[in-house]
Amino acid sequence: MKKLYAVIGNPIGHSMSPIMHNDLFSFYQIDASYLPFQIKSEDLKDAVDGFKAIGIGGFNVTVPHKTAIIPLLDEVDELAASIGAVNTVVNENGRLKGYNTDGPGFLKGLQAFMSGAASKKILLIGAGGAARAIYFTLAMEKPDAIDIANRTVAKAQSLIDDCPYSVKSEACTLDEAGRKLGEYDLVVQTTSIGMAPKIADQPLDLSNIKKHSHVCDIIYNPLETKLLQDASNRGANVQNGIDMFVYQGALAFEKWTGIFPDVERMRENVLKQLGGLHVNR
Repeated sequence: MKKLYAVIGNPIGHSMSPIMHNDLFSFYQIDASYLPFQIKSEDLKDAVDGFKAIGIGGFNVTVPHKTAIIPLLDEVDELAASIGAVNTVVNENGRLKGYNTDGPGFLKGLQAFMSGAASKKILLIGAGGAARAIYFTLAMEKPDAIDIANRTVAKAQSLIDDCPYSVKSEACTLDEAGRKLGEYDLVVQTTSIGMAPKIADQPLDLSNIKKHSHVCDIIYNPLETKLLQDASNRGANVQNGIDMFVYQGALAFEKWTGIFPDVERMRENVLKQLGGLHVNR
């Protein structure tokens, strides 16, 4: 019998996950379909109960439900619980278990781009949900330090205080981060600054960036943000958000099927939907 998988959110029409996952089901000859469902916050419990009743194989969760879904699940993975957000749910013999593949997906993409986070000094720009998932995941990799720059320093400090994993960290303003940019081996931009349509914006001045450092921006529309253009022009290595998106999806697919999929196929499929442009790796 055909298995059902899904993504839920509000709005959901922009999601590229159905195209990506349905292609994988076809490629691996798995009798399954992946559908998008626009679910209002007040209907979330009914949707989860309905999914459980019909025996859904699993589903992805996007805004605004990543936190609200946690008490509706039977079990939550340790990392997802510490982050306080779930983006992937697996039906394990009738029990719905939540995971967060955003941080691990970022890390997988990072490891394809550079040697990883161990022994690196890292600057994280932003203190929202994506920053939280990435910060907690990178903290487990034993970097030398992870500093967090944010418009509201108190929010960055709160994120540091919430982390259950031991890592040296300081909260700072964006201006302070810009002044000491030469200290960092890796800069990770997690905000929406520079996303279309406001593609001329960038979160901080890169004048002091260290040559041959690495700069990641989790945005992939546009594929090269103003921040990445500026970083590349100053001799840094740059990576956009395609890899994080692809790897978080690959990890979800693996949890559902036991197969770690062809990420190059996934990347090309996503790029085709974005207009066929090439990605900086």
